[in-house]
Amino acid sequence: MKNIMRSLKNKSVKNFLVIPCARQTIDAFIEHWHYSKNVNGIKTDYCFKLCDGTTMIGAMMYGKLSMAEVWKKYVKEEKDLLELRRLCCIDDTPKNTESYFIGATLKWLKKNTSVKKIISYADTTYNHNGTIYKATNFKHLGFTKAGKVIFYNDKLYHDKTIRTKYNGQLKPFALKILNALKSGQAKYINTKPKHIYLISLIRKKNFVPNNYQYGLFV
Repeated sequence: MKNIMRSLKNKSVKNFLVIPCARQTIDAFIEHWHYSKNVNGIKTDYCFKLCDGTTMIGAMMYGKLSMAEVWKKYVKEEKDLLELRRLCCIDDTPKNTESYFIGATLKWLKKNTSVKKIISYADTTYNHNGTIYKATNFKHLGFTKAGKVIFYNDKLYHDKTIRTKYNGQLKPFALKILNALKSGQAKYINTKPKHIYLISLIRKKNFVPNNYQYGLFV
């Protein structure tokens, strides 16, 4: 991996490939490289991998918003808004790799879907200020309220995890986290407000999206 990192520094980001993919292709990569170490509970609509040749060096997930009803602030229908839920790259990628990755996926979504807006959050708890979103023309809309997450087995979980149900009953994993909180194996961590970023995907009139398929190169 160190040899790969050294070779990446001398490459242009335009040489990297952005490829739509199935979620299972990138789950383990994100759990390793993303600061949350977790993809549990994320409902994804579109996933992408960033590759240097055949080697995956980045991954991204778009899906429904983590906070219910928030979409109503920005669009008329829930289907018109997606959240950039996860984004990560290996260490020591060239400068601007993440903004290049985001920009390429936005172009793909613009061509292949009817989604109207993308929202994302930069977590100040981890000193993220949204530089990569500014570089890809997202607008800064302010900040969320401070919140809390659950820390369990070296992973972070949204506090709604313990309330997720199926057929009216708490899911087994929700019960597991709830019991871990009671026993002290899990704990709540207070989080700082997050930056809110939003971008509109502007298209020509009478736009018809392309047929979506995995393996389409951007």
